[in-house]
Amino acid sequence: MAIIVRLDVMLAKRKMTVGDFAEQVGITPANVAVLKNGRAKAVRFATLDAMCRVLDCQPGDILEWAEDTLDA
Repeated sequence: MAIIVRLDVMLAKRKMTVGDFAEQVGITPANVAVLKNGRAKAVRFATLDAMCRVLDCQPGDILEWAEDTLDA
C-alpha cells in the first residue's frame, strides 16, 4: 500500500507537540506514533475529521497516495 502519512509535517507547521495533538484529537500519543510512522491499517472518518479540525487542514494535507514501486 502506498499511502503516505504527512502528519509529522503538519504538526511541525502548526508547531504542535504529539501530546497536545493527541489530547485535542482524543487519541493516545501511541496511536499518533502509529499514524506518523505509517503503520496504521485504517483511520476512522471521525478521527480524520478531528485531526483536520485540530490542524485546520484538509485530509489531503495529511494523507497522500503514491504508486507502489516494487523492486523486481
